[in-house]
Amino acid sequence: MIEVSNLTKLYGPRTAIDSLSFRVEEGEIVGFLGPNGAGKSTTMKILTCFMSATQGEATVAGFDVFKQPLEVKKRVGYLAENPPVYLEMQVWDYLDFAARLQQVESKLVKSAVDTALERTGLGDVRNRLIGNLSKGFRQRVGIAQAIVHDPKVVILDEPTVGLDPRQIIEIRDLIKSLKGSHTVILSSHILPEVKATCDRILIIHKGKIVAKDSIDQLTMRLHKGSILSLGVKNPNPAGLTAIEGIQGVTRLSTHGNRINIEVTNSSDDLKSSIIDMAVRNEMGVLEFTSEGATLEDIFLELTTEEPNA
Repeated sequence: MIEVSNLTKLYGPRTAIDSLSFRVEEGEIVGFLGPNGAGKSTTMKILTCFMSATQGEATVAGFDVFKQPLEVKKRVGYLAENPPVYLEMQVWDYLDFAARLQQVESKLVKSAVDTALERTGLGDVRNRLIGNLSKGFRQRVGIAQAIVHDPKVVILDEPTVGLDPRQIIEIRDLIKSLKGSHTVILSSHILPEVKATCDRILIIHKGKIVAKDSIDQLTMRLHKGSILSLGVKNPNPAGLTAIEGIQGVTRLSTHGNRINIEVTNSSDDLKSSIIDMAVRNEMGVLEFTSEGATLEDIFLELTTEEPNA
């Protein structure tokens, strides 16, 4: 559905994206992650034909984004980080306007708008001014304009930025409802949202793709063993050094009174050795659990710069 090959964008001497290559299958929801300035929005603008690339190729729904931009735009719905809504218009009038811009047939416009209103939960505010709506409802209006023409591909750039927890959950459920009938690329800094919504993730750093897979597969690749979490009263240096020296412990990190211990396996013998060492060093064990790497762990590992020596 979406194919990108060696896509590069230069701004003078600065490289915004560097030889990106990836594929998104029909019906997938894919999370697009990266630090600020990594190249996410630039990539999305190229895929939606708002911006040209310096070199490389990209197709959406079988159409070349550089040679056939009008065909691509017919098949793409796009929500920019700042929703392109007109605050002085009523919700219904705005979506009617958006549908006609997307060249929905005149006889089908009313049905298209009604469907978009229903899917985004906007029926009760259809006649209200957009400027009088809450931020959450404005986001819904932005998503409604992105899907009013029933596009094959929906690209959402930070769709929940600035929303409260309840609004985030509502928008998340809305995005999940698009799966199957639409191919979705979702950019977000809210990592739990991505984990709850997406089938796969692409992580971009300094304009390059540094990972692309399911969260489970990335966890297995980056952390071949397990992660044990040890809560203690006294994370003293002697105890930390002793635990780090146990065979089977590959790495540990401290977060206040909690110690994350990466191990090659999570056998009972290894766990007992860790507990025994903590007790010997009078660390005061409070809690000991086994857990997998989180999406936050993966993101930080792939995008954090190593300090210069």
